[in-house]
Amino acid sequence: MTSLHIDATDTPSGPSAYAAVEIDLRDFIDLDEFPIHDLGSARRAELVASARADLESVGCAHIASFITPEAIEAMRSESARLLPKARPADSMINPYLTSDDDSLPADHPKRTYSRRTSSFINSDELEHTSLLRKIYDSDVMVHFISDCLNVGPIYRWADPLGRNPYSVMNDGDYFPWHFDGNDFTISILVQKSEAGGDFEYCPNIRNAQAENFDAVQATLQGDRSRIKVLTLFEGDLQIFRGRHSMHRVTPAEGATPRIIALPTYVTNPFLVNRPHHAKAFYGRAMPIHVDRDLARTDGLTD
Repeated sequence: MTSLHIDATDTPSGPSAYAAVEIDLRDFIDLDEFPIHDLGSARRAELVASARADLESVGCAHIASFITPEAIEAMRSESARLLPKARPADSMINPYLTSDDDSLPADHPKRTYSRRTSSFINSDELEHTSLLRKIYDSDVMVHFISDCLNVGPIYRWADPLGRNPYSVMNDGDYFPWHFDGNDFTISILVQKSEAGGDFEYCPNIRNAQAENFDAVQATLQGDRSRIKVLTLFEGDLQIFRGRHSMHRVTPAEGATPRIIALPTYVTNPFLVNRPHHAKAFYGRAMPIHVDRDLARTDGLTD
């Protein structure tokens, strides 16, 4: 395994572009269809109840066409301008993003590695006027996501690289089976690949009391009995418990890259990615990742 590079020259990016100003939700949401600002709205209550039910039953909530086409086009334009800054990955990872442990059997999930080739446009590369930053900084969005999760309070993530990146998958790129280090992930599909790029996941395959290595191992060896598939379309919102649900994105196909925005929220405002997660996902670790390298309270492998 390669040694961990800590980029001491980089400093965390400052507050997002819209942190101190009023955010007009109409810049990215049709408030007639999705009145997330109106706490007394029956439609909002319906959206929250549906999301909670789906998260409880299958570990994933999906709201189609949540972001307006105009906002998606603005995000697509930004990501296209930033593609030269995308951090490509070409590494072997296991579902836990950990180093090999030769004390375990060769077919143990911790020793099962797959090649990851997808890229990230890291959060610190986003443009100052980025619409993705604007979506991320909206307090109304934070409140709505919190209600859908039935978890609170939640916070914007302190991680300077992973708080709201774009994930990019070019033709043939693959993001293998893995668990997330953060509590949950929000996804907004910005650009669909011509084929492939399906989101596959195993809902709640582990929990804070049990790693369930046998079920993880069976899935890695081809058992599809636990796998659910979600095909996203541009503008769709996905709310997902990636800490407990192993997941992957199947290889993208075609000349059009698959681009997805990943605004991420957490229950602990101090935590960031652990250094090995930052290196595996975003190409480098920063001093903040070392300074805040705290063990997770759930005790799960990551």
